[in-house]
Amino acid sequence: MRTLSVVIPTLNEAGQLPETLEYARGVREVSEIIVVDGGSADGTTSVAERLGCRVLTAAPSRGGQMRAGAKLATSDTVVLLHADTWLPEDAGRAIDDCLRDPIVVGGGFRKTFREPHLLRIGAKWRSALLFRLGGPILGDQAMFVRREVLEGIGGVPDMPLMEEFVLCKKLRAVGRLNLARATVTTSMRRFQKRGIPRTYLRMWRVTMKYWLGASPEELARLYESA
Repeated sequence: MRTLSVVIPTLNEAGQLPETLEYARGVREVSEIIVVDGGSADGTTSVAERLGCRVLTAAPSRGGQMRAGAKLATSDTVVLLHADTWLPEDAGRAIDDCLRDPIVVGGGFRKTFREPHLLRIGAKWRSALLFRLGGPILGDQAMFVRREVLEGIGGVPDMPLMEEFVLCKKLRAVGRLNLARATVTTSMRRFQKRGIPRTYLRMWRVTMKYWLGASPEELARLYESA
C-alpha cells in the first residue's frame, strides 16, 4: 500500500483546518501533512503546529504554496488538498486502486457539498462528467500525483490561480489522469459569500480569460475584483 503526503495551502483557515486535518488523519495511508501558510493573521499556523503538521510559510499564492509543500513531500504520492475539503476514510485505498495502472500518473476524486442545497444534488456526477469531457481536475477535488512524476514535470506550477489547469495539462502530456472511486466533500462557502449566480459568473469569466491567454496575475486580479 502506497503512502500519502498531504499538502494543504492556507490563508486564514484556523476555523476550517481542525476538521480537515481530522479527516485527513483518518486515512491510514497518510504519513505526513504539510501545511503551507500564506501569511494568516488568525492563528492558522499555531493550529497546524498544535495538531502535529509540518508548517511552512510562503508568499500568498495557492500554486506557489502547494509547490513549496510538495517539494518537501517524502511519500509515494502527493495529495493537494484544499483547507475546506474533507477526505473520505477510504481515500488511500481508492488512490492505490487508481494508480495500479502504471499509465495513470495522477487523478482526483468526485466531489459533493456538505451543506444541504439544491446545488448538492448530482454534484459528484457533474464533477465526473466534466472530467470525462476533458476538463481539469479542480482544486477542491483533492488532486493526487505520483511524487516522482510531479518532480519530473517541474512540480506544481507557481501560480496564484488556475494552477490545476496547467498541472493537469502537464500531467496529461506524460501519462493518464483518472478519478478515484471515492468522493470528497467540500464547503459551499464561496457560493454562500457571493451568491451562486455571481460565483459561477466569476468562475466562467476567469476560465474564459485563462483560455484566451491572460496572465496568472491578471486572472488573480479578475478573480478578486469580480
